[in-house]
Amino acid sequence: MSFRSAAVLGLNLRKASKFVLFGALATGGSVLLYSLENSGARAYDFVVHPSHLPWSHGGLMDAIDMRSVRRGYQVYKQVCAACHSMKFIRYNHFVDNFMTRDEAKTEAGEALIPDLDDNGVEILRPGLLNDTLPSPYKNNKAAAAANSGALPPDLSLIMWAREGGEDYVFHLLTGYGFDAPAGIDVEEGKAFNPYFPNGCVLAMPQQLFDEGIDYEDGTPATMSQQAKDVCTFLRWAGEQWHDTRKRWAWKLITLLPLLTFVLLYAKRNVWALMKTEKVIFRRLPGREWTPESSAPKPPKDEPELKVIEPPQKPIV
Repeated sequence: MSFRSAAVLGLNLRKASKFVLFGALATGGSVLLYSLENSGARAYDFVVHPSHLPWSHGGLMDAIDMRSVRRGYQVYKQVCAACHSMKFIRYNHFVDNFMTRDEAKTEAGEALIPDLDDNGVEILRPGLLNDTLPSPYKNNKAAAAANSGALPPDLSLIMWAREGGEDYVFHLLTGYGFDAPAGIDVEEGKAFNPYFPNGCVLAMPQQLFDEGIDYEDGTPATMSQQAKDVCTFLRWAGEQWHDTRKRWAWKLITLLPLLTFVLLYAKRNVWALMKTEKVIFRRLPGREWTPESSAPKPPKDEPELKVIEPPQKPIV
């Protein structure tokens, strides 16, 4: 091995060692940052963790069951709407999802929406398709006063706001009936629930019971069925683009390999000639530079191009 080859090899080894060292430091720093971020004890860790349930819309190709969404809206309307609002959901969101337009109009007309008349007097008018679902209280202070000082959360985006999503809400709704262990004081008007993260004591008592409501489609209204349906409705409310997102994802997964092949082929077809083309400038005989020439003097290190004539065949 020549001295030049050894020097080049040593330079490459030094560069490679620097990259390896930088990668090791970056990986170690990332692991350390992740460990520090997740080492603190959270209130969520001191409760019974909900198990993952096989939701009908949980798969990569599964759509939301609109029949379950319709039943879940019935549960929300008859049970949850007494305390919880859904201020980001309008009646026209129901159209072509789990209600027809006429059904949504009828549903909106049954609601009483606070409004002002032409004289500025507060009135209650029938709801319209563009109205949001009515809130049970006028403001947060009234809501807290009616619920032992606890403010019922808005349920429009509750599936995004709670860790565990549907699993947490389902277990919370069905997790009543346990006696509080020693050391946990359950005040009057509150209930013990092992799935609730803030001390396992919440201001909402048990709301769902077997045969607590009568489903319009005749489905047996067990407590678990009601909890499943209302969780599906809340998932749809917080992610109405759920089915569209999955459809587009599969379209992209299907078309991306073909698109990648087309782009690579076009790139090679366009750039292959340009990247391999070599342009050589050659002086024509009789146009060499002379001191009397007006052109600038060429640099000394300019390579000289020699024209190699093809060998001539001997004349026999």
